[in-house]
Amino acid sequence: MSADSDPTLRVGAHESIAGGTYNAVDALVDDGGNCGQIFTHSPQVWQSPNIDDDEAEQFRAASDDHGVGPWVIHSSYLVNLCTPKADLREKSVGSMQEEVDAADRLGVPYVNVHLGAHTGAGVEQGLDNAASALDELDIPESVTVLVESDAGSGTKLGGDFEHLAAVLERSEQDLDICLDTAHAFAAGYDLSTAEGVEETVAELDEVVGLEHLECVHLNDSKHECGTNKDEHAHVGEGLIGEEGMRAFINHEELRDVPLVLETPTEDGKSFAWNIERVRELRE
Repeated sequence: MSADSDPTLRVGAHESIAGGTYNAVDALVDDGGNCGQIFTHSPQVWQSPNIDDDEAEQFRAASDDHGVGPWVIHSSYLVNLCTPKADLREKSVGSMQEEVDAADRLGVPYVNVHLGAHTGAGVEQGLDNAASALDELDIPESVTVLVESDAGSGTKLGGDFEHLAAVLERSEQDLDICLDTAHAFAAGYDLSTAEGVEETVAELDEVVGLEHLECVHLNDSKHECGTNKDEHAHVGEGLIGEEGMRAFINHEELRDVPLVLETPTEDGKSFAWNIERVRELRE
């Protein structure tokens, strides 16, 4: 079966909502994708999603018309669930509540979030903080929060699969996860060979459970395994490389998981180039 006729391949990218969230749908289709991710506002500031009912309906209708999905909302970069600081925690919880509510309006099933940094509180306290912060959310039934794996620099949590498992276990919410391949590689999980991919997927299954893996951020890495440096590269052209990416994309346990690209736009290579690259690597 060729990739183009493989109905299980869901691949897309993080698209801009400039001019309205519904514009992300057209951008995704233009790039050749069939699932995707958006921010509801600038991720660098504390800001509320400004999405009215008409815009939400246009987004839903456009997604349905083109048969694309699932979509993921990526939360603000300022959110820090692990923080010991009460004011930052309050802002983080408030921001996440707005995101899950926006997801419900848009018909988006997932909101993705980084755990953040414990900033000296310690790993266990940071994980407790994250779980209890998530427990404060009133998450609509149609929405699931995904905890994303991290590159693990400084005091950021989520670099170890055990961190993800701990938050899922300690929280009262029904949470799942998003695996970022570049982050996992940076955190020390070697995805550059078929053997490494097999070992990493097996470990993820043992520690967290693959039933919790609802999305993958498929990114190659500009830095070596275990460096904790988070900088994305084009699919197959970074240090994970073609062998690792091919093995990951074709892993029998991962074939149905949506792949969302956050690859750079440089060297004349766009999201469309990377999406096509994924299709070429799919067997």
